[in-house]
Amino acid sequence: MARAIWKGAVLAESDDTVMVEGNHYFPRASLDERYFEQSDHHTHCVWKGQASYLDVVVEGERNDDAAWYYPSPSKAAANIEDRVAFWKGVTVED
Repeated sequence: MARAIWKGAVLAESDDTVMVEGNHYFPRASLDERYFEQSDHHTHCVWKGQASYLDVVVEGERNDDAAWYYPSPSKAAANIEDRVAFWKGVTVED
C-alpha cells in the first residue's frame, strides 16, 4: 500500500497507484480532501497534456503546488486520468 505523507499527515493511501516517470499517481478518490486546496498553477507536458495543481495544507502550513494531476490527459497518458502525484517534500512510501 502506497502512502503520501507531509508533516505527519497521510494525504493519500492506495494499493492502486500507477507509476509514471518515477512518480506514484494515486486515484483521486484515495486523497484525504481536507488537506487540499485548488491552485491556479498549470504546466504543460508534451506527451501528457496540461497539468493542474493542488496546494497541500496541514495544520496551517502550506505547500504550494505540491500535488498535480491531468484533468484531461492525452491518449498516451490515459492511465493517469483521475489520478494525483506529489512532489515538493511530500514523501511517498510503498
